[in-house]
Amino acid sequence: MKNFIVKTLANAGALGVATWLIADITLPGHSIWRETFSLILVALVFGVVNWLVKPVVKVLSFPLFILTLGLITLVVNALMLMLTSWLAGKLSLDFHVHGFWTAVLGALIVSIVSWGLSTVLPDDE
Repeated sequence: MKNFIVKTLANAGALGVATWLIADITLPGHSIWRETFSLILVALVFGVVNWLVKPVVKVLSFPLFILTLGLITLVVNALMLMLTSWLAGKLSLDFHVHGFWTAVLGALIVSIVSWGLSTVLPDDE
């Protein structure tokens, strides 16, 4: 359970950094508390998308992983970020990613920041 909370907080922090650095990834809010709460909810949606959908996409695109020596991972991560944006819109959360190349850059930032935060934050291991 602690590992789930740590990963969710790391994803929330990474998504927050991406919204701060990239103008086309937006999380409008009226107060810092609403933005934080929305960010945590979006991080939960992002975690569920990565848990459910990403393994299926990775298995189906396995030949592309071999062909591109793993560089397709960035595209898969961008698609997961765009799916999270779409689901957030359906759940009335104010998180939007505008465009594929924005999603690619956002996925790169989210991956790096999430990895860094996961190494710093304590977990069960």
